[in-house]
Amino acid sequence: MHLSNLLAIVILCFFTFAIFPTFALNSDGLSLLALKSAISSDPTEFLASWSESDSSPCHWNGIKCDDQNQKVISISLSAKNLTGYIPSEIGALSNLSILTLSYNNFSKPIPIHLFNATSLHSLDLSHNAFTGFLPEQITSLINLNHLDLSANFLNGSLPEELTELTQLTGTLNLSYNRFSFEVPVSYGKFPMTLSLDLRHNNLTGKIPSVGSLLNQGPTAFSGNPLLCGFPLETPCAEPEAQKPSVLPNLETPKDLGFVEKGKSGNGSVAVSLISGVSVVIGVVFVSVWVLRKKWKLDEGKMGKEKFDKEKSQSQEVVGFGCGGSEGEGQKGKYVVFDEGFGLELEDLLRASAYVVGKSRSGIVYKVVAGGGRGSAVGGGAAVVAVRRLSEGDATWRFKEFETEVEAIGKVQHPNVVRLRAYYYASDEKLLVTDFIRNGSLHDALHGVPGNSLPPLSWAARLKIAQGIARGLMHIHECSPRKYVHGNIKSSKILLDDDLQAYISGFGLTRLISGSSKLVNSSTKKLNTSQIIVSPKNSTSSSIMYVAPESRVPGSKFTQKCDIYSFGIVLLEMLTGRLPDGGSEDDGKGLESHVRKVFRQERPLSEIIDPALLNEVHAKKQVVAAFHIALNCTELDPELRPRMRTVSDNLDRIKLQ
Repeated sequence: MHLSNLLAIVILCFFTFAIFPTFALNSDGLSLLALKSAISSDPTEFLASWSESDSSPCHWNGIKCDDQNQKVISISLSAKNLTGYIPSEIGALSNLSILTLSYNNFSKPIPIHLFNATSLHSLDLSHNAFTGFLPEQITSLINLNHLDLSANFLNGSLPEELTELTQLTGTLNLSYNRFSFEVPVSYGKFPMTLSLDLRHNNLTGKIPSVGSLLNQGPTAFSGNPLLCGFPLETPCAEPEAQKPSVLPNLETPKDLGFVEKGKSGNGSVAVSLISGVSVVIGVVFVSVWVLRKKWKLDEGKMGKEKFDKEKSQSQEVVGFGCGGSEGEGQKGKYVVFDEGFGLELEDLLRASAYVVGKSRSGIVYKVVAGGGRGSAVGGGAAVVAVRRLSEGDATWRFKEFETEVEAIGKVQHPNVVRLRAYYYASDEKLLVTDFIRNGSLHDALHGVPGNSLPPLSWAARLKIAQGIARGLMHIHECSPRKYVHGNIKSSKILLDDDLQAYISGFGLTRLISGSSKLVNSSTKKLNTSQIIVSPKNSTSSSIMYVAPESRVPGSKFTQKCDIYSFGIVLLEMLTGRLPDGGSEDDGKGLESHVRKVFRQERPLSEIIDPALLNEVHAKKQVVAAFHIALNCTELDPELRPRMRTVSDNLDRIKLQ
């Protein structure tokens, strides 16, 4: 009996010491050993250091732990040629924030239990052989910022549940899989900052023109042969009633200022003639009349409207397009881009119009149409902006004009003024856009007569700068043709009641006087990367927005020039000064003055807008914004960052 007890004790001790190292390994280590067991091939023996005899996995290859709790926070096994699958035990790693298994041979479906690791903020399973659906339980990853599942064999529909991941603001890459069906409308809810990639799947239907989907370039959707709509060049086959209305050519009756109306396929009124507004420059008056082809005017029909050239905004009613005239009629076409835009041409003809701006590109009117359905306010009057393009020496043929304007209309972004419709006739060209009702950034910074609004706060200025950067980034990246705005300045930035920024004037550089010289019969696409600038008519302040390399007549305006102009606008916002500076800059402009202050390490109070001095908490943020602006305004274009980099840097400036 004594001998048997002694033998039992010896056996117990043997097993205790034999298995003790395994029990010594913490729970995170055991989960990682489950992953090692699930890997059937490790040709480089990268996982050889993963040993059950260790008390902690924190020194294992590819593993990182936090210093305080010795818990696993990162697994990085990229490009190790591993073959296997992901075991459910990985979901037990409660502190895991980064999981990278890209460029291996992992297969089988992604386990549901993986999504128990709710601390994950970066998940990269790209370039493997995962199959099956993407589980809806992925919504458990509430901290996820970066998700890359590209180059696998995942199938099914795109999970709408992904929009519930509110922290998903970095990357969502589902490209090179086998996802099918339509792009969910809910994907428009993703943040503007999200980089979305849905290339090379089996997606079908029309890309929803909503929200942040308008912020994506065509490369986000390419490689899906059955996908159509903006920003792809593949048009959707729609019923006739849903296509933009193109009004037919009709002769004008001799006793009317506009033609009789008829109904097109979608119910829009077809009108072939729109009356123009004749600008008579004399003693600072603009006379607005209904035009005919030979510009013959009846006596006693319309009065004159006094227009002060020095004001950018006027409140005088001009009776847009009402009244009769004699003469021979003209033919014209009215095209609506957005099927939800219900203003008909006759609505514009009969509407009340107010001059709100005048520039080299023409006159801009605020048009209030009583019965229209587009942009209606409270179901009542519709308010739009109508720009009557300056003719000058332009000789646009319809097809050329149509190509240019439709390319402009496809550039849609929450921070770019949207083009809703246009009208073309041989002597009359109109652009109809949304009306942004709170004036320009220039007016908000420098004031206008009768404007007693308080100065913009730092929070408002940062929000505006970030919005401009996103809009300009979209213009630069939405097409492989590398569009250029060509005239970024504070007067081209419009603000709504919430101080949301809208870039106006995109495409005008090519449509105004002289730009048509660049167009020939072979022109098929808007090619704003080849804009030729002519600063001869620019004021001293306006010329300071233009990049130095483009101030020579005949030089090309590039995206780098846009970035310089944005940098000047940002300096203008930070200093509250016009770009031509003042007595301090020795005539060299605002950029030179600010750069000199930083170079000499002089007090920031010398250049910052006095209205911001009381916001002491924002000093570091303001300095960061100054550095971004100075990077944008480098004299050497090659040293200027891309607009995406500028936008990302501004977004990193967080309000306290």
